[in-house]
Amino acid sequence: MGKAHTKQSFQDWITQQWVILFGQKIETSEHKWLLGPFGELNGIGVKFIKQLADKEHLAIDNEKNGKGLIQSIHQLNLQEKEIKVLSQNVIDFYQNTSDYELKLKVKWNPFFKIFGVLLRVIFSKRIEQLNVPIRSIKNSETLTSEIIHLKDPKTNEVKRTIWLRAFQSTGQGVYSGVYETCIIPSGKTCIKAIFPLPNGSATVILTPKVGNNGELILDSAGNRIGDSGFYFLLKDSKGQLWTKYIKSFKDKLVVRSDNENITASQTLTLWNLRVLEFEYLIEKTTHNRGLAQ
Repeated sequence: MGKAHTKQSFQDWITQQWVILFGQKIETSEHKWLLGPFGELNGIGVKFIKQLADKEHLAIDNEKNGKGLIQSIHQLNLQEKEIKVLSQNVIDFYQNTSDYELKLKVKWNPFFKIFGVLLRVIFSKRIEQLNVPIRSIKNSETLTSEIIHLKDPKTNEVKRTIWLRAFQSTGQGVYSGVYETCIIPSGKTCIKAIFPLPNGSATVILTPKVGNNGELILDSAGNRIGDSGFYFLLKDSKGQLWTKYIKSFKDKLVVRSDNENITASQTLTLWNLRVLEFEYLIEKTTHNRGLAQ
């Protein structure tokens, strides 16, 4: 059996050893669709961006505006009829994410709130990652939203896209994730969100489809390794890769536009029970509204 790195915090060692014990070994050649950047031991958050750029010999693009989670909606390989139905406002948000700000409401299922408290106390503050609010937020709180592109310095091609979100009022980071598309073994193109952790990552793979009213639906409702869903990944002390697929955990995000207003609802469930709901109001920043007029 593999062993997690011993020179790290006890909390991280325990969780990594759990992945090794209950997960399975994977090979790079067979799981390229799943893999992504792993975090270092000395912090994630903003530190991770420079670490990743240095490791992959990429240049950090400091331009603030006009940068999207994806370069083009066609990267999702949706059917042509779906592209025609999909809201143009939703398309603009994904292609120009940095031009928008987000306002957030949070609603916890009280039964699961203790898990949020434990996540925050044991991991989130220390590693600057997955800082899910542990209180319900009834009145919207504004999030800062920054897209950072890491580019090939020779070709200027975008190689990595990082989305940083933090509470505007406190500056406290909520998520720091690497976003890209991948093709899972079934041949379906998905969005992959990689949240770096020490020696590994928490990775969510979401299958896209378009609803009847032009909304974009991203769903992680798979059943096994190779499907969309939630994965823990890590590299053990000997460099072997491991993953644990969390079948019981689901993430569904619906992004819609009504009367020129973009909203999103995200529901996290465990064992088919609602754990947490996020409601987002997505608005173009004042500066970018002016440019569009």
